Amino acid sequence: MKHLHKIASLLAFSIGIMSVIAGSKVLLGIDTKNYTVLNWLVIYNVIFGFISIVAAYLIWTKHIFTKKVIAFVLTSHVLLLIYLNFLNENVASESINAMVFRVSVWSIIALIALNYNTVKK
Repeated sequence: MKHLHKIASLLAFSIGIMSVIAGSKVLLGIDTKNYTVLNWLVIYNVIFGFISIVAAYLIWTKHIFTKKVIAFVLTSHVLLLIYLNFLNENVASESINAMVFRVSVWSIIALIALNYNTVKK
């Protein structure tokens, strides 16, 4: 339990680096998809990939802003998932599945980092 925040940090870093790499490949035309790609969604994913990497550092160091950054990322992903699921008709199921994955991982990160007193007070 003493180092549980490091698991949350590694999860945040992993999902962040995956988002940056995958999104950058799509934006640069290195990776093409067999479905409609929403460029704004790919840009969102790359930006939040970088934010996730910063969040990983904050979680690792038990920074005072850890709770806020976790809440920000998780809330942003949940709101976007709701939008994609219910309000946007042009989104591919792969995009929704990827956002469900992100929400799931960030929910785990929140549970680990916020429920076990891993944040400096």
